[in-house]
Amino acid sequence: MTKAELVEEVSRVSDLTKKHSEVIVDTVFESIIDALKRGEKIELRGFGSFRLRKREPRKGRNPKTGDKVDVPPKRVPYFKPGKELKDLINKETDEAPDETGAPSAPSANGSPLS
Repeated sequence: MTKAELVEEVSRVSDLTKKHSEVIVDTVFESIIDALKRGEKIELRGFGSFRLRKREPRKGRNPKTGDKVDVPPKRVPYFKPGKELKDLINKETDEAPDETGAPSAPSANGSPLS
């Protein structure tokens, strides 16, 4: 799903204009980014949490030349899905279509993954 598709969905569900929906989506994203910049953890109950992880400095390698390079320390955003989200996704996959679009049929042992 793209940001434009998300804006479209918010607009459709809330009966707001696309412009108002875009402002809402942008505000949510900006709020998450600003909180992460301040080092805060964002927790959305039932969905998951965003936090920063610190990567230590390390020695890397330039893939083109093979030369060793120093990679500086940095902070990277990390998303951890909540239990409810995991449960919903796994519940949905039991009924979801496979890559061809056909519903997945259970195997002889009842598992659609076999």
